[in-house]
Amino acid sequence: MRGGWLAAIMLLGLALPATAQERPPHSDNHGPGVLTLLPGDSVTSHTLDLGDHTLAYKATAGTLPLFDDKGTRIAAVFYTAYVVQGADPATRPLTFVFNGGPGAASAYLHLGLVGPRIIDFGPDGRDAAAPALHDNKQSWLDFTDLVLIDPVGTGWSRADTADDAKKFWGVRQDARALAKVVALYVSRAGRATSPKYLLGESYGGMRAPKVAQALRHDQGILVSGMVLLSPFLDAGFDNRLALGAALQLPSLAAAEMERTHAYTPDRLPEIEHFALTDYLTALAATPADGTADPVYAEVAKLTGLAQDVVARAHGFVRNLYVKHSGEPGHEVVSRYDAAFAVDDPFADYDGARGSDPILDGYSRAFGGAFAGYARDELGFRTDITYELLADDVGRHWDWQSEGSVFDPPNVTGDLRELLAYDPTFRLLVAHGTSDLQTPYAVSRYVLDHLPHIGAPGRVQLKLYSGGHMVYLKQASRLAFTADARAFYGE
Repeated sequence: MRGGWLAAIMLLGLALPATAQERPPHSDNHGPGVLTLLPGDSVTSHTLDLGDHTLAYKATAGTLPLFDDKGTRIAAVFYTAYVVQGADPATRPLTFVFNGGPGAASAYLHLGLVGPRIIDFGPDGRDAAAPALHDNKQSWLDFTDLVLIDPVGTGWSRADTADDAKKFWGVRQDARALAKVVALYVSRAGRATSPKYLLGESYGGMRAPKVAQALRHDQGILVSGMVLLSPFLDAGFDNRLALGAALQLPSLAAAEMERTHAYTPDRLPEIEHFALTDYLTALAATPADGTADPVYAEVAKLTGLAQDVVARAHGFVRNLYVKHSGEPGHEVVSRYDAAFAVDDPFADYDGARGSDPILDGYSRAFGGAFAGYARDELGFRTDITYELLADDVGRHWDWQSEGSVFDPPNVTGDLRELLAYDPTFRLLVAHGTSDLQTPYAVSRYVLDHLPHIGAPGRVQLKLYSGGHMVYLKQASRLAFTADARAFYGE
């Protein structure tokens, strides 16, 4: 659909020097503004007990500047760096971490997966009122140094003016700016020879390959590998079209298996085959009459939806599942994990309504938890609000700076070039199977259609029980971390 991808995403050239540069003299001599409220960098020392050994590490919470072509500082990018002490920086991996949105800060991956402290939402995993932090014994710091970055407009990263901020809000602009931030950190920290990796979640899955390309083109920096979690790889898979809807079905079926305590990952290949054969053909064909169509019957069986509901929707059931799963009218599920259901606050409305049970139900607590952690443990104190999810960024995002209404943005070309031009580059893609925001079958489709370049195993797809933020499920977080450790060569 021409332009359809853009509408769907909304529901979901920056003038910068070509190479990284140090702060120009007098660059901070501007009038009062939000940038003056940002404190200087805070450097603290810590230890992390991992059971069989202890890590001593240095944490830096601070900002890196971005300048326009006149040498004026127009933005400051907040970052948190964790560097293990005593390791050889020449060989120690260094991973730059981004969340998605666009408009999401890095607190999710920071406190949910990779950092030395991890958030605990209580025994049921969803108590947003009193989240606690404790040591993360599976922190990725055990096998890579970490630099977590908040793009401009998120977290504590700010532009000097509203007009300056919009210069960073686009597919291409964002990638070039973040590549500059990466290069600036590498230069200041003396990490030119360190193996460099990128980790991106959700829109970060589109951001990371674009940043890798900008690093290669603009900064002369090559990345050794990339880990993409629940990635948004291609804006062209509209779930209102046949192929997009077909690629949603395996996640719906996985969610229904989870909800009915019958999850069997061995069934997924069979479901994927049905989705891209009989189901895809039925979606693309003239809608079948009546409710007795065998394809609709199979979809009903896989999703738990009533067969007449499937037939009325002509098989396009993704949005119906959110509202009509389980006992009709009493539950609503999360698009971020369709196995996660809560009492429906709008049970008297037929259509899906209200905020998401995970995204707005409890995961926003990541923002407050990180602000307290940065203040109390990292020594970064500011009166600026920490923007975990910046709606303004998404509303003003320039999707067409990389693509057009006829050619939606995607990373297929970027991945092809990264694999072809650097024979040592490797890619790990990870997904929760019940995620409806970025269904795992879309990534499988994209990866399966890449040419086979170089040695086998350079591109891996790993699946775990869970949703978009797969690390919210402890068993899946542990499994993903183990796979990441192996990917890094530990």
